[in-house]
Amino acid sequence: MCGNNMSAPLPAIVPAAKKATAAVIFLHGLGDTGHGWAEAFAGVRSQHIKYICPHAPVMPVSLNMNMTMPSWFDIIGLSPDAQEDEAGIKQAAENVKSLVEQEVKNGIPSHRIILGGFSQGGALALYTALTTQQKLAGVLALSCWLPLRTTFPQGSINCVNKDIPILQCHGDCDPLVPLMFGSLTSERLKTMINPANVTFKTYAGMMHSSCIEEMMDAKQFIDKHLPSVD
Repeated sequence: MCGNNMSAPLPAIVPAAKKATAAVIFLHGLGDTGHGWAEAFAGVRSQHIKYICPHAPVMPVSLNMNMTMPSWFDIIGLSPDAQEDEAGIKQAAENVKSLVEQEVKNGIPSHRIILGGFSQGGALALYTALTTQQKLAGVLALSCWLPLRTTFPQGSINCVNKDIPILQCHGDCDPLVPLMFGSLTSERLKTMINPANVTFKTYAGMMHSSCIEEMMDAKQFIDKHLPSVD
C-alpha cells in the first residue's frame, strides 16, 4: 500500500453488518488518518457494505516546508498552475488499485466498489478511477480537484470508467481548495466522461470540512450505486 514505507498501519475498516457484497474505499486528506472517516461512515453505513479507510504513508510535504505528515503524494503548491508530483501521484494510484484488487480477491467485484476521498484523497480517487482498467461503481469526490489534468487527452476518455457516476461535493467557503477549483474540475470531468453522470453539489457556509448534509448526500449516492443484492 505504501511504496517504500511499509510501516503505515492497516486501514481503518467498518465491516459490513452482514455478508459484504460491496465496498467503499475512502482516502483521507493531507495530514489526517482514516480513523475519522471510518467513524463518519459508521454513522451512515448500510448493512451489506464494507467501508475501508486506509492511512497514507508519512512523507515530507513541500507545501508544509518539508515537514513529514501522512500524505498520498507530495504537494508543491495549491494554485491551479502549481507544479505537481507526477511520479508520486502515479505511484499512489497504483497503491489504490492494489487495494481494489485485494477486495476483488476477498470476493467483492470491482464494479461493486466505490472509490472516494476528501481533499488530497479525493484528488487521488478521481485520478485513479480515470486511469485504472478496473471497472468501478462510482467516485465520491469531496472538496478536491483533478490532479495531472493536463496529462489527460482533450475530449472524452476511452477507459472502462467513461460512464462512471461521480458525486463531487464542495463547501462554498473553502479557504484551502477554493470552490472555483471544484467547479473547474466538474466542468473538465464533463468533457471526459458522460456529463450526465457528473453531479456537483455545494454547501453554504462549509469550509474545508464535511457536514451532516454532505454525509447524507454521500450515503444516498453510495446506496444508489451499491444496492443490496439480497
